[in-house]
Amino acid sequence: MPRRITTDVGRAALDAVRAAGEGSERTALATSVRYLLQLLAEKSPGHSVEVRVPPFGAVQVVEGPRHTRGTPPNVVETDPRTWIALALGEEKWADAAAAGRIQASGIRADVSHLLPLRP
Repeated sequence: MPRRITTDVGRAALDAVRAAGEGSERTALATSVRYLLQLLAEKSPGHSVEVRVPPFGAVQVVEGPRHTRGTPPNVVETDPRTWIALALGEEKWADAAAAGRIQASGIRADVSHLLPLRP
């Protein structure tokens, strides 16, 4: 089980990513992504949708049928910077999806109602 990221550490990483922009340190970017995935899992515990942000992390969220083997039927995948923007409310789900920065499959894969997270 991954170690929980504290609020102070998560916010510090987000601040570092925002300040550095595209030149963000990989560690700060990874911590930010994992912190926001952790908040999503806390907000909507469950196992019916897998949210992936390669290469840094993935969580299963949303109550419903549990998925245990193979490719999950409901998957959301995006890049780290898009995930951070979505989670913080800096970008709308529909805009990121229309631009091709979100790949979502399955009838439950739209998790826009859970965003922004507002850490």
